[in-house]
Amino acid sequence: MKQFFKFFFASVLGVIVGSILLFFLLIAFLSFVFSSFSSEKSVTLKTPHVLEIKLNQPIKERSSKNPLSNFDWQTLKANTQPGLYEIINCINKAATDDNIKGIYLHSATVSAGLASIEEIRNALKRFRASGKFVFSYADYYDQGAYYLASVADSIFMNDQGAVDFRGFSIELTFLRGLFDKLDIDPQLIRHGKYKSAGESYTEYKMSPENRLQLETMVDAFWKHSVMEIAASRKLSPEAVQLAADSVVGMDPQKALASKLIDRLTYEDQVIAILQNQTGKKATEKPDLISLAKYQHVPKKDLKYQKDRIAFIFGTGAIASGDGDDESIGSDKIADAIRVARNDDKIKAIVFRVNSPGGSALASDVIWREIKLAKAEKPVVISMGDVAASGGYYISCAADSIFSDPNTITGSIGVIGLIFNIQNFLKNKLGVTTDSYKTGEFADLGLMTHPLSPAERNKIMSMIERIYDEFTRKVAEGRRLDQAFVDSIGQGRVWAGSDALGIGLIDRIGGFTDAIECAARMAEISEYKVVELPEQADPVKELLAGMTAEAKLSFSGFDKQERQLIQTVRKYFGQSGVQAILPFEYDLK
Repeated sequence: MKQFFKFFFASVLGVIVGSILLFFLLIAFLSFVFSSFSSEKSVTLKTPHVLEIKLNQPIKERSSKNPLSNFDWQTLKANTQPGLYEIINCINKAATDDNIKGIYLHSATVSAGLASIEEIRNALKRFRASGKFVFSYADYYDQGAYYLASVADSIFMNDQGAVDFRGFSIELTFLRGLFDKLDIDPQLIRHGKYKSAGESYTEYKMSPENRLQLETMVDAFWKHSVMEIAASRKLSPEAVQLAADSVVGMDPQKALASKLIDRLTYEDQVIAILQNQTGKKATEKPDLISLAKYQHVPKKDLKYQKDRIAFIFGTGAIASGDGDDESIGSDKIADAIRVARNDDKIKAIVFRVNSPGGSALASDVIWREIKLAKAEKPVVISMGDVAASGGYYISCAADSIFSDPNTITGSIGVIGLIFNIQNFLKNKLGVTTDSYKTGEFADLGLMTHPLSPAERNKIMSMIERIYDEFTRKVAEGRRLDQAFVDSIGQGRVWAGSDALGIGLIDRIGGFTDAIECAARMAEISEYKVVELPEQADPVKELLAGMTAEAKLSFSGFDKQERQLIQTVRKYFGQSGVQAILPFEYDLK
């Protein structure tokens, strides 16, 4: 018995000591994470600097206060990439900062959508217009990085590098063959011949309508890119197209001869050029300051501004509830709009929409708040990479809509998708179900039986009603005939440049343009921009964030596989009728 108690108490003591050690290790880990993301104190520049811009990490709409949102669980390193909002503001601030002599763009890849890259590129254009230089260097340029770099005064590349410039392609993945093998029947009900959301489950390849809309959209994106590169590089559009078709950028000498770049060199030689530009001696290094640090340099001549413009972020899929930094919760966004509407100091609202849509009901809740706000003060929409389907629904009631040429918008359509897994359960797992119902539609929506004609008609009737309401609200908000909205609707997606010609948007421009427009409409010249909704407490965000993303990161799946898993989770987790973009896209 003595031995028993000896080992028992030893075990208990071991558990207690181990728990204490784990507790202190957790505290140490959390301290490390918080220190990595902690807000820096105000930074003061007293000598000439060059703003160094590296965009080699995913660019979100705005920086998150969640210490784990950009934490790499595999490398245990913190990613400190500022959000698009902070990047643009830094570049705008640098243009009038006497201590910033130029920008050193240093990125081989840019992990962002085409519209986000366009916004940064336009900010660099404005910076150059101030009389300051922009130099770009990379060992290798992917297409996004090259498009961004093409606006620079000089493009430098490693002597053995390459420019991956060959045109855009888009590839969709279809899961119908997989569902056939699993005996799962995806039941799609939709309004809109172009509304291809769900086709990845029901088809083996693109429908003719989907292929047409995607070809038109991608061609518009490519044409815009070619024209912009040609203008910046002082080349003809035909020469730029030939360079892409011939893939000359893969040979550094041919890239130089075709004027895609200006000079083949090494980074130390570029640093020497920067030394000369900033008046440094040959033995001195140029003073570089990163975006992450420069955002803590206060803007000069700040005066107290009584008037305010609310800048409301709406990012991600739309659903009921609060959402988070990566999704649009109708409750939280509606509350943010309501706060801005009721605050007398806020003279105008800019709603930044970067969303593929989602719940039709949640979208309608947000639409209502936009309409109420518009009755009291100017409301301007700034569209990001995507503002489609439900993302367009929540935008259409505003006074004015700004879009990038490369924004994906429209997709005015509605779908319902119900998976019938009856045969999967029976044939693959040996599971059967039996049921009783008190009415014909009592079990409507269950995945354990196929839809009857009556059930399908019931869902179709609901979708038709929502589509009619959708097009009516677009017609009202955009001052268009509803029949015309139906003709350009039908679920079709449009490039922002094409959306302008058919009245879905008002102007081409980024969020800086949208803010300036809102100020003009409110008739104010000096104002402060306030960000809404307020971000959650970082401690709560930290505890909430140590779940799904960490598990996926440790799972052994690579980045592409994790994105696919999250996409499937998103679609299977939806409920109700959806107004959502018909595809996940990544232009290469």
